Amino acid sequence: MLSRVADSLYWINRYVERAENISRFLEVSEAMALDCPPGSAEPWVPLIDASGDRELFDKLFPEGRPADVVRFLVNEPDNPSSIVNCIAFARENARQIREVITTEMWEQINDLYLILQESEGFWQLPGQEQLNEIRKGCQLFYGITDATLSRDLSWQFSKLGRLVERADKTSRILDVKYYLLLPSTEEVGGVLDELQWISLLRSAGAYQMFRQSQQQAIAPKAVAAFLLLDPIFPRSVRYCLEGLNKSLKVIRGNPVPGPPDDLECLAGLMLANWSYVRIDELVNRGLHEAIDQFQGDLNRLHELINERYFVLPTPSPATVAVPPTTPLPSASTSSLACAPA
Repeated sequence: MLSRVADSLYWINRYVERAENISRFLEVSEAMALDCPPGSAEPWVPLIDASGDRELFDKLFPEGRPADVVRFLVNEPDNPSSIVNCIAFARENARQIREVITTEMWEQINDLYLILQESEGFWQLPGQEQLNEIRKGCQLFYGITDATLSRDLSWQFSKLGRLVERADKTSRILDVKYYLLLPSTEEVGGVLDELQWISLLRSAGAYQMFRQSQQQAIAPKAVAAFLLLDPIFPRSVRYCLEGLNKSLKVIRGNPVPGPPDDLECLAGLMLANWSYVRIDELVNRGLHEAIDQFQGDLNRLHELINERYFVLPTPSPATVAVPPTTPLPSASTSSLACAPA
C-alpha cells in the first residue's frame, strides 16, 4: 500500500471520529446547561480544554461566552478542529483515494460535507437537531465502512486512525472532569457533581453501559475505571489500546528477527500499563498526572506511526542526482500532533 493512501485512510477516520466526539460533547453540554442549578458554572468552556484548543479559543473569543464555544467547535473557519473543518478535511482525503475506498463510503462523507457546506435549511435547525444529524452522519460512515470495506490494510489503517482519536478524546474529557471542571473539593458529592459525572458518561456514549456494569450509585473511581480500564467497552482507553496493538501487528506482518522497534515497544508498553494497573493506584498517585503521561505517550505513538508508515525517508545526497520534487500541500491538520496526508 502507498504511504499516501495509508495516511489518508488514517486521517479520514481520525477526522470523522473527532467530529462525532465534538458533536456529542456539545449535545450533552446543552442538555446539562438546562439541568444545572441556578448560579452554577456553565458547562461550556471546559469543552475547549477537552479539545486541547484553549490558546486558539482565547485568541479568537476573549469573552468566552457559550455561543462562542459552540461557534468555535462547530463552524469556526479558523479552528482546524471544528466539526465543519474536520468533515471537510476528511472529505478531501477521501477524494484523493477514491479508487481505494468504497463508493458507499465516498457518498456518505460527501453527503455530510455538502450538508454542512451548502444546506441553508440545515443551519436553520435548532442546535440540538444539528448536532444530532452530524453525530448520526458520522456514525453512519462508521457503519458503512465496517459493512463494505475489506479487512485488508485499508481496514487496518482506518481502524488505527479511529482508535487513536477515540482514546485521545476519552482521556481528555475524563481529565477535564477530574482536574479542571471541579477544582474545589467543596462541590464534590453535591447535586452539580452528580450531574457532571452523568454528563461525562453521556459525553463518552457510556452512560447505559456503565449502568449495566455498575449497578450502584455513580462514584468517581467507578466512572474513571470504566472509561480507562474496561476491557469490553469500545470507547475505553484499554479497549482502544488493544485494538491499536492488533492492527499494528497485522500491518507489520511477519516480525523481523531482532529486538522490537520503537513503535512496537511503545504500543506494547502502553497496553501493558493500562491493562494491569488498578484504579486505586492511578488515583493515589494522581489521575491527572497519569492521563497527562498517557497523552504524551499517545502523541509519541502517533509520531512513530507517521514516521514508520506515512513519511518517506529522505535519501542521502550521495544517492540523489537531482533534488526531490516539492510535495503538494497537506490536507491533514490535528490538534494532537499533525501529520501530512
